[in-house]
Amino acid sequence: MSMPAWEAFFENAVKAALAPDSRVLDIGAGLRADPSRGNRSDPERAWIRPLLARVRYDVLDPVDAYKPDIVGDLQAMPIGDEVYDSLICLAVLEHVPRPWDGVQEMRRVLKPGGFLFLYVPFLAPYHAEPGYYSDFWRFTDEGIRTLLEEFDDVKVVPVRGPVETLAHLLPRPIHHAFFLWLGRKLDALRHASGKQASGFYVTARRPV
Repeated sequence: MSMPAWEAFFENAVKAALAPDSRVLDIGAGLRADPSRGNRSDPERAWIRPLLARVRYDVLDPVDAYKPDIVGDLQAMPIGDEVYDSLICLAVLEHVPRPWDGVQEMRRVLKPGGFLFLYVPFLAPYHAEPGYYSDFWRFTDEGIRTLLEEFDDVKVVPVRGPVETLAHLLPRPIHHAFFLWLGRKLDALRHASGKQASGFYVTARRPV
């Protein structure tokens, strides 16, 4: 299966966020590239680890259980103004009671011209983790752009089309690589609009 557009976008966004000598905050450790910090690591993201070595990489989490550098709430981060060159916030905003406050906080701690990389879900299963986080929100393309209206250069890329998303929502063992592949092929034939998706990768910049 060839690399879909959203995976290429993810790789490019990670490389942009982890530019050499940058100070980077990963909210929720969503990169899943450093097994020493965060509740999960993904072996397929081992390619990111050398990029982490060239930046000052901090992790923020609301609990201290997974060894973050900073324990704090995204909605009121214990961080000064204009500290970070890049922020990474992958699959976090749906777990925040007031995501608009979280976006304002991210803008505050970013330096002018700083880079923001997000992932937010849209057509996705409920996925709370009791005692750690709840699951409050889903986001459309228009909703994302409204949340980021004080940012520049906003790019929104859908993750999966509607048929592949339907396959992704199926319970296992029906949720299978073959059905995901078939869904992707059918989406390509349908020329899906990109509005019905599992979620969205997003990049933006704080205005200078």
